[in-house]
Amino acid sequence: MSRIPLLLGALLLLSAPASAGLMDLLESIEAPEIESEGLLPPLPAEPGRGKNWVGTQTHNSDLPILVLAGHADSQKIAGSGTPGKAVDLGGAAPMQKGITDELFWNLLTAKQIVAEGQRQGLNMRFYDPGIRTIRNVEDPRTNWSTGSRHAQQGGYALEIHYDAYAPHGIGPGIIPSVLYGFSVLDEALADEFGGYPYDYRGMLGAPRRGVSMLEIGHLEGALESGLRDPNRRQATLNRIAKRVVRALRLGLVDSPMGSTVLLKGAVNEPVLGSGEEIGQ
Repeated sequence: MSRIPLLLGALLLLSAPASAGLMDLLESIEAPEIESEGLLPPLPAEPGRGKNWVGTQTHNSDLPILVLAGHADSQKIAGSGTPGKAVDLGGAAPMQKGITDELFWNLLTAKQIVAEGQRQGLNMRFYDPGIRTIRNVEDPRTNWSTGSRHAQQGGYALEIHYDAYAPHGIGPGIIPSVLYGFSVLDEALADEFGGYPYDYRGMLGAPRRGVSMLEIGHLEGALESGLRDPNRRQATLNRIAKRVVRALRLGLVDSPMGSTVLLKGAVNEPVLGSGEEIGQ
């Protein structure tokens, strides 16, 4: 009888790594509970198949805008981002050892967007947690926590992403924040890139916390080629940044370009967006 506790303890120790990995996976796919649950819109009776929301929450041109790089704190665990088609199927080497290609491009793109926005007079800043693996989603250093605090204080938080290559990803578009009403900024980005349903995958963790997610496009083809080519990389990043900043300025009601999107936002727009081809 005295051996039973020892055997049980040994079994628990042996199963611990597998359990930890399973919990990481579950945390990455389950919609987390948050304190502000009452502010979230109800889920539709049927999952959305295209843009099913209209952004009406307006902002002034001095609005603090926080830009984040998606997956900056979730490397080497579930939810680390796409490796891109060049790496996954083409045999190319990752752009940087230890991180996915998506994070590599998310970081460069987010920084370029902020630089372009500041150049055009927007009140923008970039946040990088600086730690590439944070398992606790409630850690105050994560993108979610930092973006949530920014949104609670009345700012706009935008997390930059590249989607998985086809057929695994959907493509470009804004996944809107759902916590404080739908923003005109998200409406403007939807007009430029396309709009996902607000309930995409049951409402993701970032939008539930007040952080909008912008998918620039599939990480494949002309877009990925333009980013990987050193001779075209900066021009590609500049083109993306100008598109994002142009849309944000259109959504700020008292900016020189503002208030032009207030009557847009038909709910029957497809997920895949319009706008110029990034890879051109």
